[in-house]
Amino acid sequence: MISVSLCYNKKPDMSAPESRRFATKETEHKKAKELRAAMKWKKFRIKTVTDAEDIIISTLYDIGLEGAQIEDRVPLTAAEKEQMFVDILPEGPEDDGIAYLSFFVEENEDGKLMVNGEETTQEAVLESVEKELDGLRAFCDIGEGSISVDETEDVDWINNWKQYFHQFYIDDLLVIPSWEEVEEKDRNKMILHIDPGTAFGTGMHETTQLCIRQLKKYVTPETVMLDVGTGSGILGILALMFGAKKVVGTDLDPCAVDAVQDNLQANGIDPEKFTLLIGNLITEKEVQDQVGYGCYDIVAANILADVLVALTPVVIAQMKPGAIYILSGIIDDKESVVREAVQAAGLELLDVNYQGEWVSITARKPIG
Repeated sequence: MISVSLCYNKKPDMSAPESRRFATKETEHKKAKELRAAMKWKKFRIKTVTDAEDIIISTLYDIGLEGAQIEDRVPLTAAEKEQMFVDILPEGPEDDGIAYLSFFVEENEDGKLMVNGEETTQEAVLESVEKELDGLRAFCDIGEGSISVDETEDVDWINNWKQYFHQFYIDDLLVIPSWEEVEEKDRNKMILHIDPGTAFGTGMHETTQLCIRQLKKYVTPETVMLDVGTGSGILGILALMFGAKKVVGTDLDPCAVDAVQDNLQANGIDPEKFTLLIGNLITEKEVQDQVGYGCYDIVAANILADVLVALTPVVIAQMKPGAIYILSGIIDDKESVVREAVQAAGLELLDVNYQGEWVSITARKPIG
């Protein structure tokens, strides 16, 4: 599997200990929004080696090429896997040390390229890049250092996925994306307007649907809910629609901030009822303190099975006595591992539900 990463609008921190440094998700999301407006691009693709990725990105940043797409076979780090929404990753080919860095430069209607807010030409950009690469060759190995140039299609590639996401039902709940209209015959139904943006969560996946059914079963007008790994906010928003009093969500990905805000607005929900915290609830004491202790009637976590195992002994401190704990995102062959973690934490197993190859477990914190 080739690893493809995006690095936007931020010069890499060359003093950082990690071998691969990327821009923050906030700047990535900001750049993604900007890309929606501009449709035509020149793609400058450099063949290099993985050890030179950071220094090339840093050097070209200084001449106005502020975004890079990185393609290599470097194995994902534990932190990168933690933020991916898959349970089992396929084995990829062995790292061969080769990397491709692609830089995208906006092209205006006159065929001129825009760099640092100024018009230039393809030839001038190529000359500048070649000059910088020649300078780097004097003191480090950048591999082949060849450059190819392509013109991207005149399409909105950030939004292209929308053609595959249309309104659908989860039992009697109509889920409809923000770019589609509600038909007259559906206006009296419970409707969730959702736009995941660059965050995770449309409601189409079995794991999300399993969670939703459990929320419908357990939410009351007095419910205060904690949504761990909130993504687009779909579970927390639905809990509020089902009548919950308050939701607190946590997520590792700052992209969730805009996605949740947009989806709250789309569904006419008071943003004061949904608090979002960015950080790792499992490992960060500050996040745990902000979330609070012993104050949640329901905790929902639709994330990886291995993360659920690590989360469970921690999150019981956030739960009230008698609180409901809904776990999903569990591939069927990891059901027993999660069950064991739930029971080891002293929780009472209430319910196990299946959809396709996915499993949801519901448990309760003892009252005494």
